[in-house]
Amino acid sequence: MSAAAPARRVAGLVLAAGAGTRRGGPKALAADEGGPWLTRAVALLRDAGCDPVTVVLGAAPEAADLLEPDDAVRVVVAQDWAQGQSASLRAGLEALAGTDVAAALVALVDLPDLRAEVAARVVLRCSGPGSLARASFLGTPGHPVLLGREHWAGVLDVATGDAGARPYLRAHPPVLVECGDLATGVDDDGPPR
Repeated sequence: MSAAAPARRVAGLVLAAGAGTRRGGPKALAADEGGPWLTRAVALLRDAGCDPVTVVLGAAPEAADLLEPDDAVRVVVAQDWAQGQSASLRAGLEALAGTDVAAALVALVDLPDLRAEVAARVVLRCSGPGSLARASFLGTPGHPVLLGREHWAGVLDVATGDAGARPYLRAHPPVLVECGDLATGVDDDGPPR
């Protein structure tokens, strides 16, 4: 993002705190032929123009070792990660509260076919702190989700368990950004292949 548009600056937020019980281990440590999921998620958000990028870890804080030391990437650990995705979202948004970003682009670590082009398409919908947008895949809402700063308190007020921002997004429908031509948006919850 250019310095001329600070009101549209978007941070990336990677949620990677869970234990991945259905998968057999923390997804923050997962990898496939494309490499570690965590480093791929960070790279695609950076390539989409997100700055800074905050990674939320929990069950596997050692996954931070996968990331190159970088001023534009921050790792926070959700101590209460076992309470579900909402704990990760809370830790990430609280970490971003002290920044000057207009919005956070929230991505999950377990979206192995997510591409920078998807994230960039959603970032383009950021018009400032009131923005609210979500990737859609052939009409099905998915991730990433763009949460303008003006929505953070409302999201956190209703976020519990594994629901994350879903209750807020039901009450405040985001702009859907069709990305089915770029990816499937399907998360990988199954055992490693």
